[in-house]
Amino acid sequence: MAQHDLHELLRSQRVWDPEVTRLRTFDPDTAPPTPLALFTAWFAEAVDAGQPEPHTMSLATVDEEGMPDVRVVVLHGADADGWSFATHATSRKGRALRARPYAALAFYWPVLGRQVRVRGPVLAAPAGESRADLRARSTGALAAALTGRQSEELSSVAELREASQAAWQRARENPDEPAPTWTLYRLRPRTVEFFQGDPDRRHVRLEYRSTGFGWSRSLLWP
Repeated sequence: MAQHDLHELLRSQRVWDPEVTRLRTFDPDTAPPTPLALFTAWFAEAVDAGQPEPHTMSLATVDEEGMPDVRVVVLHGADADGWSFATHATSRKGRALRARPYAALAFYWPVLGRQVRVRGPVLAAPAGESRADLRARSTGALAAALTGRQSEELSSVAELREASQAAWQRARENPDEPAPTWTLYRLRPRTVEFFQGDPDRRHVRLEYRSTGFGWSRSLLWP
């Protein structure tokens, strides 16, 4: 394997390469009154611009010992009830959310130089909604959920292969088979920030804040 100097590699990288990135103008005065409306519009523009996997997001949590953690997960939906994702309640993130039911999400769409950050409390959906969420996904997603034991220590790749093969067979034979610990979570935003990159580094940051009377909006220094 070729050896590389990390610092040299870092210095050779570009942010928002004009060959792949088309920075958009963003006038915050024209933004809609709710963050969900703007998120929906920006998500659609990311899809239209060819952003790979625009529905993936970083999910940050804090566990019972106060230690932060972050991982990339898939957005399952966003509506008046919040931004939703799913995992096993027994996984690391599930245990963290049980201990400290707050989280932050971050979307990054480099083809447009955009980020969206969402923060707030997290609630577990009722069991019936969690089951419906899993049924709506692919056979592979069900097989992964049925494999179970997420975040537990694994003795070997062979053990995973054997468990996965059995789970795939169960998923094909019974597409409605439940995965008892599979849980749909909803983050109810208290703040949602929209970041639009600017070639002169005059980035636009618009933050929505939830109040008892709707949403307030303010600009942030970049």
